[in-house]
Amino acid sequence: MWRIALLMLVGDRMKYIALVAGVAFASLLVTQQASIFSGYSRTTGSWIRDTAVADLWVIDPQVRFADDIKPMNDTTLNRVRGIAGVQWAVPMYKGYLKARLPDGTIEQVRVVGLDDATLMGGPPTMLSGELKDLRRDRAVLVRRSDLTDGLKMQTRPEILGVGDRLSLNDNEVEIVGEYASTPEFFWEPVIYTTYSRALSLAPRERKLLTYILVKVAPGADVREVQTGIATATGMDALTGAQFEKRTVDYIVAKTGILVNFGITIMLGFVIGVLVAGQTFYSFVLDNIRHFGALKAMGTSNWTVMRMLVLQVLVVGLLGFGIGAGAAALTGLAFSSVGLAFYMRWEIPVFGGLAVIGCCLAAGMLGMVRVLTLEPAVVFKS
Repeated sequence: MWRIALLMLVGDRMKYIALVAGVAFASLLVTQQASIFSGYSRTTGSWIRDTAVADLWVIDPQVRFADDIKPMNDTTLNRVRGIAGVQWAVPMYKGYLKARLPDGTIEQVRVVGLDDATLMGGPPTMLSGELKDLRRDRAVLVRRSDLTDGLKMQTRPEILGVGDRLSLNDNEVEIVGEYASTPEFFWEPVIYTTYSRALSLAPRERKLLTYILVKVAPGADVREVQTGIATATGMDALTGAQFEKRTVDYIVAKTGILVNFGITIMLGFVIGVLVAGQTFYSFVLDNIRHFGALKAMGTSNWTVMRMLVLQVLVVGLLGFGIGAGAAALTGLAFSSVGLAFYMRWEIPVFGGLAVIGCCLAAGMLGMVRVLTLEPAVVFKS
């Protein structure tokens, strides 16, 4: 019976191809858009993941995402260092400053100040120069990709590089190294320097301490250290994953990208159900006499229904495989031009289950017609 079911399925090649193509297109939309949404969501926490040296981030409770600058009192650092279970704690500055390039172009940049003694929390990958070069006079590190985009001069063809100078808040600094990092959701260039130099560049304010990076001592319980810091300072102490989740949740809620991608994903399901349902129903009508002949020869409704389920599963699995594969290939192809594409394992798993469920639901329309079919229909002229 299984062989007969497959022969019936592929008997009309055009209808078979139309069935698979409809499911593949729906699967492509669902997996591709879900992966792009996952990719964009992931980029909102890129900077946090790149600063993987810290076990805990101590931040003001009002901070809603990684670039929501709400400084703390300088005394908070010493209080954190006195908490049981803290191996070390270092300050970090982050703020928005105006950068003036040699040709007069003005760009807004994010300046990150690292602890002068340890330089903890620096960029993940150095492409030229070394992190310790930040200890040189007026030294800064820039992201290589920003030199051809965010820090590109508008009136000169040349590109900035190591040894060139620019102005940050009317203070001259020198590029001593270039680094690479994970692409971010926010587009402003990120410039690294030392903590003390960052404070001298920033506009004068009473509070300038943005983050405290904490390393938990070996054997200490992270939750207990978090509770101790929160109790002693009134600040939030979040793990990198918790800080990233807070950032993702806020950005997704405020930008509306969840709604936009959700609509596209739902359209994919609707298209899949409509195309598969109409084509499956047409397929059943075209083969109604064959099903009638099988029932006339004594084939039970249960056996016929299993044949239809097999046909649905073959089309659904093949169509989803083609669609998900095409989505992965397009994501790989366009990632080089900046497309945020990240196919988590949950996307093909749950996407596949959803698409197969849609195919089964569509196939039920044809099953109802077959189950109510009178075997005598095969003998009608």
